[in-house]
Amino acid sequence: MPTEAEIIEAIRPVQDPELHRSIVDLGMLKEVVEAGGAVRVLVALTTPGCPLKNEITSRVESAVMALDGVKAVQVDFTSMTPEELAALRQQLNGNPAATAGSQPAHGHAEGRSIPFADPASKTRVLLIASGKGGVGKSSVSTNLAVSLAQRGKKVAIVDADVWGFSIPRMLGISNDPTVIDSMLVPPEAHGVRVISMGFFAEEDQAVIWRGPMLHKALEQFLTDVFWDEPDFLLIDLPPGTGDVSLSISQFLPRAEVYVVTTPQPAAQRVAQRAAAMAEKVHLEVKGVIENMSWFTGDDGKRYEIFGSGGGKELADRLEVPLIGQVPLLNDLREGSDHGRPVAALDPAGEAGRAFAAIAEQIDVELAPTRRYNPGLSLIDG
Repeated sequence: MPTEAEIIEAIRPVQDPELHRSIVDLGMLKEVVEAGGAVRVLVALTTPGCPLKNEITSRVESAVMALDGVKAVQVDFTSMTPEELAALRQQLNGNPAATAGSQPAHGHAEGRSIPFADPASKTRVLLIASGKGGVGKSSVSTNLAVSLAQRGKKVAIVDADVWGFSIPRMLGISNDPTVIDSMLVPPEAHGVRVISMGFFAEEDQAVIWRGPMLHKALEQFLTDVFWDEPDFLLIDLPPGTGDVSLSISQFLPRAEVYVVTTPQPAAQRVAQRAAAMAEKVHLEVKGVIENMSWFTGDDGKRYEIFGSGGGKELADRLEVPLIGQVPLLNDLREGSDHGRPVAALDPAGEAGRAFAAIAEQIDVELAPTRRYNPGLSLIDG
């Protein structure tokens, strides 16, 4: 029969589905009892109502049943204590636990910096911007994120469009973030983690905030969330050049800006203002994405409903590449409305191929050539 140590080692590869860490290393495995080939395992969950409890059960059962001599496995659950949650938060995010009787501080008040602003961070931050609403910017952000995840990248999105939040709906996410001692663990769908004002406000609720409140909320999205060092962090900006865009430029000075426009000249002229804002706050515009470029009819012919040439004209004016043209498709619209992104459900389709090509360009051709190494420095003398 396997020993307790052997059973624990068999369970070690089992990861918590939200934290993507071994449940053994996270301290979630509380007890292992073996008697006559029957093994009982006690797992402490971060939250009593964990929606992924069944998945943890299945993973533990499969791992233990693979051991010789094991005939049955029973997985029981308990919950972590406040002290255990505080220790887990510090293990994951390096945040000090709140002292007894005090409210936990947040962001810079806690002495934490934004990890993505660190020159040593491996995360590429992509700001998806537009000069005006109605150009499909959030749909582009969602499907681009999914396409990057399909390339094997760790991807996350901050839905910074605090007035028109829509990313959770587009990804089909209905569960709220998990809270571990005031640290938020973002929900995930199609390989993309997301945090959004949509988790904290009703869908029909108006968010009426002034600049300082927006600034603080965005700071907490970047500091109090367990992002786990993604390869790409996409930030879906609100349309225009207001407070949110200015705050993000202060928080993330090395971010890359991608401007979304539609083909008609009026839209690209407005989109140019978003690029002008980026230039003023010293952010680099890396490319233009043209959405709703054409509609392909049943006859196989392309119909340029919104005109043509706007994306290329804007890219030429900004001296950056036009990195993609996304067709106008009913499936793309329906997927965004019903939480079924077309890049995930139909990657071989016309729109899916367009997003895959854009993701490849961003990942490969537009990858930074400069590498930051905190271990290198210039010494006088």
